Amino acid sequence: QVQLVESGGGLVQAGGSLRLSCAASFRTSSTYAMGWFRQAPGKEREFVATITWNSGGTVYADSVKGRFTISKDGAGKTVYLQMNSLKPEDTAVYYCAAAASWPLREPENYLYWGQGTQVTVSS
Repeated sequence: QVQLVESGGGLVQAGGSLRLSCAASFRTSSTYAMGWFRQAPGKEREFVATITWNSGGTVYADSVKGRFTISKDGAGKTVYLQMNSLKPEDTAVYYCAAAASWPLREPENYLYWGQGTQVTVSS
C-alpha cells in the first residue's frame, strides 16, 4: 500500500522552528522527486519546496527561500522540511507528495499525497 506519512507539525511562536518529516512506504525510485505543499484556510494549495531523488536538487518558493530547507535521507525513504524563522503567514496544513512528472511546482504532477500536518505560528 502506497503511503506518505507526515509528522512534526505543531504550534510555535513567530521566529521559532519546526522540522517536518515525511516517511514513504513505496519504492520512491519510481518517482522523480518529493515536494512539500501547504494550504491555509480559504486559500489554494501552494508549492513550498521540492527535492529530486537522484541529484538532490532543490527548488523553493520565494516566500520560504532562506528560511526553509528540504532534505532527504540516504535510504530514499524520508524527506524533511526544516522550517526556521517561522511567521504567522506560514500557518497552514503542510502536505508532502511524490512527483510523477514535471514541472515540480505544479501539484497536479504529484501522484501520491500524505494526509497533512498542521503548522500554526502564533504572533
